[in-house]
Amino acid sequence: MQRRKFLRTAGVGSAAVAASATLAAPAIAQSTPEVKWRLASSFPKSLDTIYGAGEDLAKRVAGLTDNKFQIRVFAAGEIVPGLQVVDAVQNETVECGHTAAYYYVGKDPTFAFDTALPFGLNTRQHNAWVYYGGGLELMREFYKDYNMTSFLMSHTGGQMGGWWRKEIKTPEDLKGVKMRIGGFAGQVLQKLGLVPQQLAGGDIYPALEKGTIDAAEWVGPYDDQKLGFNKVAQYYYYPGWWEGSAALSLYVGNKAYDALPAAYKEALAAVCGEITARSVAKYDTQNPKALRELVAGGTKFLPFPQPVLEACYNAAVELYNETSAKNAKFKKIYDSWKQFRNEEVLWFRVVENTFDNFMARQSAANKL
Repeated sequence: MQRRKFLRTAGVGSAAVAASATLAAPAIAQSTPEVKWRLASSFPKSLDTIYGAGEDLAKRVAGLTDNKFQIRVFAAGEIVPGLQVVDAVQNETVECGHTAAYYYVGKDPTFAFDTALPFGLNTRQHNAWVYYGGGLELMREFYKDYNMTSFLMSHTGGQMGGWWRKEIKTPEDLKGVKMRIGGFAGQVLQKLGLVPQQLAGGDIYPALEKGTIDAAEWVGPYDDQKLGFNKVAQYYYYPGWWEGSAALSLYVGNKAYDALPAAYKEALAAVCGEITARSVAKYDTQNPKALRELVAGGTKFLPFPQPVLEACYNAAVELYNETSAKNAKFKKIYDSWKQFRNEEVLWFRVVENTFDNFMARQSAANKL
């Protein structure tokens, strides 16, 4: 009797296990579907930092999802031109894009907050604003009108003030200069007589070489050296006051994003954060060496004169007040961003700047 009871029970158990396995397999398959996206980048393949960020995203996301979530990366011009990435995402030409938001200030100046505003936040301050200061929520609310969701994905750190064919000694020297410069900074400099030009990264060198433009800014020594700007312009200025940091963003079409399983969304967010941290570390490692090589090769490395910086600062404040008066979306974010910036600057004055300036003096005195 006991033996027959055991066999009956075992049979029921085996059937239950088999049924469970049959039910579980489709459920698991449904929760980890195969997803294939295309990512349009605004950057050329020669830039292993910011174009490479897209490749890093694809590799890490695939690794975290057992190759079920695959992202194929396309350089600027392969699907759409570098300055049309947001349009491609908005129109669902691609599922996602990696770009600098301030390329699109022609659509709305509010885009600039996602990358950088002149005389704004440094890298750590921008990250703090995005993650804990309400920046991510404000920008995602703005992007609803563009049918996309945003993720902070890579940072260049503080940037240089660009390559110039002539010395800039006074604000008057800016008048008539045709300069490739992105974002809101072009509008600031336009107030001082400069003629801003919007060009994608891969188009800058030929324009500077042919004399179509007189000056150009891109990122910093590591990327600028790769693009060869030192071969066609002599003067390399600092700081890039228009980009105390420059954040790049991953934009995902809402339809594609909403269709992702929760685990894939988590993988996407986690990898974007990882790439942001690692990109700054890479630039901080590579820029010193590249700068030494540029200077050794004859580049004239110069600071912007104080009167030039002050004139640019005053023009920036004037522009922000003008824009806030006529653009409610810009004003809403600017009011929050400005208050956060002022608090951050006050805090950094106490500890960060005091320490950094002391170490800079020791370096200048060859005491390090």
